[in-house]
Amino acid sequence: MKIEHLHEMMEEIQRERGISKDGLLNAIKASLLSAAKKRFKEEDVLECRISDDGVVQIIQLIDDKEKDVTPDDFGRFAAQTAKQVIIQRLREAEKEESFDEYSKKAGELVTGMVQRREFGGYLVNLGRLETVLAMSEQIPGEMFREKERIKFYIVETRKTPKGPVVVISRSHPNLVRKLFEMEIPEIKDGILEIKGIAREPGKRTKVAIMSHDPNVGAVGTCVGHMGQRIQNIVREMGQERIDIVEWSENPKTFISNSLSPAKVQKIELNEAEKSAKVWVSEKDLSLAIGKEGQNVRLAVKLTGWKIDLMSEGGKKVEEDKKEKMKVHELAKELEMTSSELIAKLREMGYSVKAANSSVPEEATAKLKEGK
Repeated sequence: MKIEHLHEMMEEIQRERGISKDGLLNAIKASLLSAAKKRFKEEDVLECRISDDGVVQIIQLIDDKEKDVTPDDFGRFAAQTAKQVIIQRLREAEKEESFDEYSKKAGELVTGMVQRREFGGYLVNLGRLETVLAMSEQIPGEMFREKERIKFYIVETRKTPKGPVVVISRSHPNLVRKLFEMEIPEIKDGILEIKGIAREPGKRTKVAIMSHDPNVGAVGTCVGHMGQRIQNIVREMGQERIDIVEWSENPKTFISNSLSPAKVQKIELNEAEKSAKVWVSEKDLSLAIGKEGQNVRLAVKLTGWKIDLMSEGGKKVEEDKKEKMKVHELAKELEMTSSELIAKLREMGYSVKAANSSVPEEATAKLKEGK
């Protein structure tokens, strides 16, 4: 029984794809041996041999004696098996090559085509590799159509027992960073620098920008002529609101800028506790807080300072107006899915319906303590 041109094929594959000839040969032998053993007793000792000219033999070993027991009908099966093994190894090699390619792209943007919706995510074709956009990496409420081309951020690449995995994201803060770098050449050129990003995916993002050139305005340059630059970025992010904040090494100035569009009247700092009391007018108070506390919450994340908003009368704004987190935000922090967190909150007696629902402050505190 002979597999025609087997070694020539393996040598060609080794040259072109770098797949080990010995590795291929051993895989073919193992597959043939596995098939042959089904026709013999379990205790029989068998060996598969393949000569340099492609002749296949199944050898039975009895008392140090060898016997050729190759089945008569094994020829066609052996050729098919060899072909299947070679195809499988080529696919594995292609996956490895693709994985190596995307490993170099970790931390970068890629464009992928949405194949279809799957339970908990979307199957995405990146070109030479398919991966899944997990629910935890989606922008809440964002929906895609089949064959739609979308930009994704590559969070990491890793090898698993099921094969190489490329983790992509739409909710990662660095998606914003890379879109800014792509759209605003002054950032790539080092004239402008992104100093920080605070993001609540699908809702609002604040980006702190510093200019290294006194003749180049940080905010205006990022906004672009007629707002074109920032509009291009917003479109890529599914219409998520973006606030561009001018960074300053002066904490008072930076905190004031971070609370935009609210106008700040006065700031008192406690540097030991890294906290700030910030006075705003009554008419600007709702702007400073933002919808469900979003504006001040992002300002806290962006600056790294605890911010207590004070009304003109010197009254501290109630904490529950500014500290409520969304289910999907807290779920990501606790490394849970939104559905798991909703179930947990209901067990605790809280009525929570969806990923965009607010989590009561006391529930947030209890869950973080038990993390």
